Amino acid sequence: MAKPVVVIVGRPNVGKSTLFNRMTKTYAAIVEDIPGVTRDRNYLDAEWEGKAFTVVDTGGFYPEPPEDIFLQIKEQAIFALEEADIILHILDGKDGLTPSDMELINLLRASGKKVLWVVNKIDAPTREERVHDFYSIGTDELWPLSAATGYGYDDFMDKLISLLPTYNGEKIHYPKIAVVGRSNVGKSTLINTLLGKKRLIVSPIPGTTRDSIDSICTFYGRKYLLIDTAGIRRKGRVGYSLERFSMVRALKSIERCDIALIVLSADEGIVEQDQRIAGIVESYGKGAVFLLNKWDLIENPEEMYKNLGKELGRKIWFMHYAPLLTVSALEKKRITKVFPIIDEIMKERRKRIATGELNRFFREAMQNMPLPKYKGKEIKLYYVTQVNIEPPVFVVFMNYPSALKNAQIRYIEKGLRERFLFKGTPVKIYFRARERK
Repeated sequence: MAKPVVVIVGRPNVGKSTLFNRMTKTYAAIVEDIPGVTRDRNYLDAEWEGKAFTVVDTGGFYPEPPEDIFLQIKEQAIFALEEADIILHILDGKDGLTPSDMELINLLRASGKKVLWVVNKIDAPTREERVHDFYSIGTDELWPLSAATGYGYDDFMDKLISLLPTYNGEKIHYPKIAVVGRSNVGKSTLINTLLGKKRLIVSPIPGTTRDSIDSICTFYGRKYLLIDTAGIRRKGRVGYSLERFSMVRALKSIERCDIALIVLSADEGIVEQDQRIAGIVESYGKGAVFLLNKWDLIENPEEMYKNLGKELGRKIWFMHYAPLLTVSALEKKRITKVFPIIDEIMKERRKRIATGELNRFFREAMQNMPLPKYKGKEIKLYYVTQVNIEPPVFVVFMNYPSALKNAQIRYIEKGLRERFLFKGTPVKIYFRARERK
């Protein structure tokens, strides 16, 4: 299962974003004394006493929104509740209980979700008497705290994690494949074709898929978990609607996967949003395959393949290791060729190079790599070791790690790939100072 999701809800200006910032140990949420400041959902990973979970901060809940934008904020908050494992309803200890609180309380009870009722802005024992008024909502347990100062926070967090469902990472042992891309590039059609049945709704209307949907696919006896995701849109075009949270789901699908099939629209070329999606996949350290879909619409395939290959290399240069495959999900052309590529990439991601073999390569590579001076001193690279897989991670020990430039780092990665391939997967290289004896 994915990480548990904790959603923070409440009226405007009750301290939701302040609590979000404290839980995630960031200042990601804007905090102002102006109702309605948080319009978008913010989401970040958090941890308490070794238990990991995701926190979602929502816009203020208005029972009768004064204008359209606030109606959409309310819609966001309600939609977020569907994703929650635990809901934190933040009440204002200074203002007391309001009719708006009661409407949200009734909504939460009807949802059947686990709810913690939190009375915020209680920053000292002498202020806890304010909590008594809130027992009229019909609960035996209220949690007084101050999100701003941290009063009561530790006890509250201990209670929260005691309610979280167990999260031990994914238990599925066969490859997890996320199908990602812009809206309306044919992701659901692709999965339906791979599955051989109409598992997902397919529509020419962008944004049809709002959920991340898992399906098991079998190809010649091998099983794969296919994860369809909502289309990721450019930030400026994501409105205050259900699409915003759909993007959260798409990002979490990338986090869960082993390999991402990045679906591109062959008739539209490589656009800025394709670059952004590829960057997200690379930053998570996932394997990748580029699929040029809608190839049936291309009139001059040979010339177009050459042009799009050059465009891909120029615009998404940081993923030069990812293979490119032309497909037509609608016409079912070359679709099954993706499975051998997936198998190959999975093998490459799990590849571990023996230290002796790795250092023989390293000594040969270093002979042809000029190194700069560091404050007039000679830079020395002593040895390299592989410390992890999925993706492969290497550590190079040297005397002055900060002295290496990007050119030298790229040279080492290029050499690793020429010798050991690592097709379809990023390779992480870190540099550390060798301890002096």
